[in-house]
Amino acid sequence: MMKFKTNPIGLRRERSRPATANASEFLMLACRTFLALLLLTVAAQTIYASEEADRAAIVNIIAAIEKGWEQADGTPFRKHYLDFEGARYVEGGGQNTGLDDLIGHHVEPEGDTLDGLDLVFSNIETHIEGGLAWAIADVEVKATIKSDGRQIHNRGYETFLFQSVSDEWKVIHTHSSSRPVKKAEPEHKH
Repeated sequence: MMKFKTNPIGLRRERSRPATANASEFLMLACRTFLALLLLTVAAQTIYASEEADRAAIVNIIAAIEKGWEQADGTPFRKHYLDFEGARYVEGGGQNTGLDDLIGHHVEPEGDTLDGLDLVFSNIETHIEGGLAWAIADVEVKATIKSDGRQIHNRGYETFLFQSVSDEWKVIHTHSSSRPVKKAEPEHKH
C-alpha cells in the first residue's frame, strides 16, 4: 500500500523525495537562474557600451566635419561621407548634389571667400536605430567676407543622417538652416 503525505494546505501528494534531492534540485535551479541573469546583465552592458561607442564615433565625425569647414578642407568629407548617386546636402535654401559638388562648390571655395570662419556644432543629440542614425546640433557661424569686410554671425540647426557601412558610420545627408543673429537693441533710457 502506498503512503501519502499531506502538504501544508491539506492536499495529498504521493511520496516525496528525500529532502537531500529537493535541496540539490533547488540549488541547481538557483545556479541556472543566477547564470541566466549574469548572461543577461553582460549582454545588456555590451549593447550599452556598443551604443555609447557609436554615439562617440558620430560626435567625432561631426567634429572632423566642423574642422573641414573651418579649414576649407574636403578631406574629412571624403572620409566620413558616403559618396553615392543621388546624395543631396541642403543648406540655407540651396543644395549640393553629390559629394564632389559639396566639396568643390561649397567647402573648398569658402576658404577663398571667407576669412576667420568659426563654425561650432554644439548640443549634439544622437539617435541610433540599427544601421541608421541621426544627429541634431545647434550651429553657430562667424566669419568675415573677404571681398567687402561684412561680418557674418548666424545661428541655427543642422541635422546629419548616418548609415552604418562595414561597421563605420557614414554621413548620407545633411540639412542646415541658420539666420543672422540680431544685434541687441540698445537699452531704452528715459
